[in-house]
Amino acid sequence: MAVNEKERDEITFEIIEHLGVVSSYPTGWCKELNKVAWNGGNEKYDLRDWSPDHEHMSRGVTLHTDEAKRLFELLKAQKL
Repeated sequence: MAVNEKERDEITFEIIEHLGVVSSYPTGWCKELNKVAWNGGNEKYDLRDWSPDHEHMSRGVTLHTDEAKRLFELLKAQKL
């Protein structure tokens, strides 16, 4: 069965848990930390800008749980 190129390129996501807003902009977009499942996969920690309706997003960073823990340790060591 041939796969429609549009279907193959479509990215799906589900915000499993909203963890918080890091910053917000006058446009209504916000930089958020969420747990997101991309393309039906396992949830990951996700940091990126989202539109108010969560239908559009910027490029961002996704981390597995062990990577998020390591990032937390590194930031804690900086005594921010």
